[in-house]
Amino acid sequence: MPALKGPGEAKKYDGSGLRIGIVHARWNTVIIDALLDGTRKALSEAGVKEENIITQSVPGSYELPYTVKQLFSASQVQSSTSTGIVGAAADLLGSTSDLAQLDASAPKEASSTLKTPFDAIIAIGVLIKGETMHFEYIADAVSHGLMKVQLEGNVPVVFGLLTLLNEEQGLQRAGIGGPDKKSGHNHGLDWGSAAVELGMKRKGWAEGQYVD
Repeated sequence: MPALKGPGEAKKYDGSGLRIGIVHARWNTVIIDALLDGTRKALSEAGVKEENIITQSVPGSYELPYTVKQLFSASQVQSSTSTGIVGAAADLLGSTSDLAQLDASAPKEASSTLKTPFDAIIAIGVLIKGETMHFEYIADAVSHGLMKVQLEGNVPVVFGLLTLLNEEQGLQRAGIGGPDKKSGHNHGLDWGSAAVELGMKRKGWAEGQYVD
């Protein structure tokens, strides 16, 4: 009998045309690193190109909402300055190459690096309860902050914040628990898959389509 609890089997999508952002805290690095590995693995298996996965780190989980917001804003700036007249002007002003290289007839090698706004952003952090109320305040603030960024910024933000009562819970949820350090399930795999699914659905919705 399959387990009742859990995300179920992830749907398969072609993420080769997506640009995904990852913002992670640096507290509790052992768990964070394992979660990052799982996230990147899921993105790669879905076809997201390495050059289109942008990763930023911040000191702690409290900084996640602000950084996710600014990361998305930066990608919007990149998009607006890499296309059209603004992009052409920026290229001319910022280029030190010979103007002959701007000949439109010269063949150009296609780049797979996207400069579009992020299709989804994954926020990863690990909070472990201590002796004070610090845990509760941070968990609540970050949860509400990430939801606000998602709704106001109109970009999917995958909630990769583990709120743990002890270290072993974190190790299990990063797939590195137990004596063999292989027990549990790496939730980063789920977050990567969720980002691809939401990124694809967001593209569809923007075109008036429903992607299942």
